[in-house]
Amino acid sequence: MKAFDENYKLLDEMYQDEYYPNFLVDKVRAELQKVIGLLESGESNTEVVQKKLDEAVCAINDLQDEFDENGSEIETVARDCIGAAVSYILEWFGVPIDVEEALRERDW
Repeated sequence: MKAFDENYKLLDEMYQDEYYPNFLVDKVRAELQKVIGLLESGESNTEVVQKKLDEAVCAINDLQDEFDENGSEIETVARDCIGAAVSYILEWFGVPIDVEEALRERDW
C-alpha cells in the first residue's frame, strides 16, 4: 500500500484564489480525499477506482449551486485545478485511467 504524496497540495490554486470560498474548496478536496483513501487502501481494480471517481465527480457537480450562492462557480481555473489534481492522483498511484475518462461524469 502506498501513501499519497504528502508534499502535494490538493487544489492549491483554488485555495490561493479568493474567488473560491475555502469552505467550498474543502468540500471538493474531501471528495478527492475519498478517492485517495481508496487508492491508499491498495485498491487497484480500475472499475472500482472509476466508480469512486464517478461518485466524487457527481458530488462535486452537486456543489455548483453552493458555489453560485457564494459568488463563485466551477469555471476554467477550477476545472483545470481539479483536473490536474485528479491527473496527479492517478499518476501517483499508477492507475491506468485517462483523466478525461476519470472525470466523465462532470458537468462543469
